Amino acid sequence: MLRVLLDECVDEQLRHHLPRHECQTARYAGFAGLENGDLLKRAEEAKFDVLLTVDRGFEYQQTLADRQIAVIVFSWKISSV
Repeated sequence: MLRVLLDECVDEQLRHHLPRHECQTARYAGFAGLENGDLLKRAEEAKFDVLLTVDRGFEYQQTLADRQIAVIVFSWKISSV
């Protein structure tokens, strides 16, 4: 089981699609309003395994090489019908 943190920009309903993992939102974990660098630090201190975000450019704004947490940046394509 992984400890998963959902960034504030991720729809909170995603946690219902990860039933085999402990999944919390940044708001619920007490991390609301933190900048990305502080969010990563606090998430690592809280022993989260993964941060899920849709924050475009996150991987370019933060140094991730020495982190103890995995970061997954989702991107969705929206197409009109």
